[in-house]
Amino acid sequence: MDYTRGGWTLNMQHETLETLSHKQLTQQLRDLGVRPGGILLVHCSFSRVRPIERGPVGLIEALQATLGPAGTLVMPSMTDDDDHPFDPQRTPCVHMGVVANTYWQMPNVLRSDSPHAFSAQGPEAARITAPHPVDVPHGLDSPVGRVYERDGQVLLLGVGHDANTTIHLAESLAGVRYRRKKHILVLKAGRLTRLAYAEIDHCCQNFNLVDEWLEAKGLQRRGRVGHAEARLARSRDIVNVVTERLQRNETIFLHPLGVDEECDEARASLVSPSLPGGCVLD
Repeated sequence: MDYTRGGWTLNMQHETLETLSHKQLTQQLRDLGVRPGGILLVHCSFSRVRPIERGPVGLIEALQATLGPAGTLVMPSMTDDDDHPFDPQRTPCVHMGVVANTYWQMPNVLRSDSPHAFSAQGPEAARITAPHPVDVPHGLDSPVGRVYERDGQVLLLGVGHDANTTIHLAESLAGVRYRRKKHILVLKAGRLTRLAYAEIDHCCQNFNLVDEWLEAKGLQRRGRVGHAEARLARSRDIVNVVTERLQRNETIFLHPLGVDEECDEARASLVSPSLPGGCVLD
């Protein structure tokens, strides 16, 4: 039920749901198939998961407990603002959600020093968050690429594959040619420098096609974590099914012309592929 207070519309649904305990969450994660001792990359919308004991921190603790001390928990931690230099100790990642923005600030969590940052805690955290190229955000030499190389799993909590950065890795490995113009501000030799580059990017709505591709091969598990729908798959399985489709149809994820500006820009790059790639402008 919705009601309005002070001009804001509030949803009362969560007030009627059971607050799930740490024990219930860890059981849900085990039932879904999260591997103890493994590497787990999580994308999450906490508004779908709640209410749970101890809020976002409680979810993080349940994920860590399920993985155990030999496991490594990874989350996206990208900057919200490309027009200010990234500081791994201070820059928020609010648009990645409250869980991801809480995680990088917790004790013993490492965060990569990149505007396309990821955060991790566990035995593989230092390797996963090691320096990675700014102008190829989701290539093999990136946190998502390192999760893939180490046979990690990808967990989507309350979000679909349109939030799944591992699909961008698959696009990179498949060699897609489309790009969009991007820029960030970085500190280079103590000077504020604008870096222009070309990124594999577009509207990601059609990433949701990956549901059908994975499930047709029995490669994705679905269940509940908290109150959210959850999807779990191996990173390698995601990359394999996506690259197979992209090799047949490079533009399968792009909307037809005129539907979405980001997809239009990506399509245009196939006609005029002279986009900047890693050039620096002072």
